[in-house]
Amino acid sequence: MARKKVIIMGAAGRDFHNFNMVYRDNPDYEVVAFTATQIPDIEGRVYPPSLAGKLYPQGIPIHSEDELLDLIQRHKVDEVVFSYSDISHVSVMHKASMVIAAGADFKLLGYESTSLKSKKPVISVCAVRTGVGKSQTTRRVADILRSSGKKVAVVRHPMPYGDLEKQVWQRFATYEDLDIHNCTIEEREEYEPHIDRGIVVYAGVDYGEILKRAEEEADVILWDGGNNDIPFYKSDCKIVLVDPHRPGHELTYHPGEANLRQADIIVINKIDTADPENVEVVRRNIRKANPKAIVVDGASPVFPERPAEIAGKRVLVIEDGPTLTHGEMGYGAGVMAARKNGAAELVDPRPWAVGSIAKTFEKYRHIGPLLPAMGYSPKQVKELEETIAAVDCDLVLIATPIDIRRVIKIDKPSMRVRYELQEIGTPTLADAIKMVGGIL
Repeated sequence: MARKKVIIMGAAGRDFHNFNMVYRDNPDYEVVAFTATQIPDIEGRVYPPSLAGKLYPQGIPIHSEDELLDLIQRHKVDEVVFSYSDISHVSVMHKASMVIAAGADFKLLGYESTSLKSKKPVISVCAVRTGVGKSQTTRRVADILRSSGKKVAVVRHPMPYGDLEKQVWQRFATYEDLDIHNCTIEEREEYEPHIDRGIVVYAGVDYGEILKRAEEEADVILWDGGNNDIPFYKSDCKIVLVDPHRPGHELTYHPGEANLRQADIIVINKIDTADPENVEVVRRNIRKANPKAIVVDGASPVFPERPAEIAGKRVLVIEDGPTLTHGEMGYGAGVMAARKNGAAELVDPRPWAVGSIAKTFEKYRHIGPLLPAMGYSPKQVKELEETIAAVDCDLVLIATPIDIRRVIKIDKPSMRVRYELQEIGTPTLADAIKMVGGIL
């Protein structure tokens, strides 16, 4: 029988993992292309032969998702596999309808067929949307595990935006490792806070190879999820965050709803800043979708370095990029800190935005007077720096997970805004992990 021709729709992460798990070395299928969206400058590359396997001596081309319908016709594609995250159910079905109308089947791969089993216990931290607070929750879980005497290795959801052959597996234990691997701002935001705690982080492209190495030096594997994707490893304890600032999204975004329904522990984050009615909407939806889950209430208070200096200032706020873009948030910790501490004005950076930063504002029109810390390439990092330099403001508030002043020059007064997870009442996260059993 002829091999089924397949296109994998992705964003340089879940798509490569799905290929590695289901299609690599599988003689029943021929993956003719990947398509890419969400992340700039991914298309035009090739998934290399060294990663693609013996069936793909030329590798597999990566095209823009805009070319999908043409690719289906040109290659007479049988099947299109949707393989990226944080997209509304309605949008997924619009894409499905386009694919079906073009003559191909539309397919979603599930948790069982795409997750690897570890020899060590696995705790995963996932979410229903980007920007809910996974990173600070992962840090909190790591602290809990270490305080109980466990050695932890964090495995981070992929962000392979560079040379894929050099990113098969990566180990980060020092800032020098970040420089060796030419990490982007997005990568540094996820890795540096763990390194600061003395925790080793693994990431890359081949999560089978990554798992083997993480297992060699850890008692517990801690999966640090990306976007609202499902874990790549089978979880002994699955923690999922929900966001009362976006009530209802826990049931209307893919694959976040799957995370919600699978969770052992659900953390309702940002209760301290959310409308109580919206918190109750989220609680009702949890009870409806996953009544057996243990619910932990949480807050993410903000801590500016010098809060008294914010009052009366015209402030440029820099927020985490993905939270604002495909996370669809119109504000973050920096905006909250500015408002709480009496900033006179949030300065709109759009008139000064250059290059890809200006294009980001054009694509994501919901973003208001604040600046997403976009940094997927050296060129984009430079354009972010140029945009900040051009903005007329009194103070720059940096509310990204890392101090981006390590990466770019800011020629204005600036301060960081930090945020960490704090549990409210009981059960705490430690209580909940003990209740799931088998790890603490």
